Amino acid sequence: QVQLVESGGGLVQAGGSLRLSCAASGRTFSSYTMGWFRQAPGKEREFVAASSRSGGNTYYADSVKGRFTISRDNAKNTVYLQMNSLKPEDTAVYYCAARITYYSDSRRKYDYWGQGTQVTVSS
Repeated sequence: QVQLVESGGGLVQAGGSLRLSCAASGRTFSSYTMGWFRQAPGKEREFVAASSRSGGNTYYADSVKGRFTISRDNAKNTVYLQMNSLKPEDTAVYYCAARITYYSDSRRKYDYWGQGTQVTVSS
């Protein structure tokens, strides 16, 4: 089992940047595919990005490709989401998630979730 704690959210102007972090408990962090999802008010939770267990492969939603970067440090049990060129439509609660097997962009396939961190982008 793994516990996930996100941090780094906040209020930023359009065009700005934020870096989210997700710290995981446990000694098997490198066994998990890690993903970031987000949920805006009144909308379903959607896939943002994912990293393979080694970090060698990364995956992105089309809406964030070229602006967001997912990375992980398995020695620190942490996954990051660097968000640049933020837009008002990026406003959402961002969730970190872990999946014991291979990459998926489906929220239903992830086994563990953090509590979320709010990102608000003002225009």
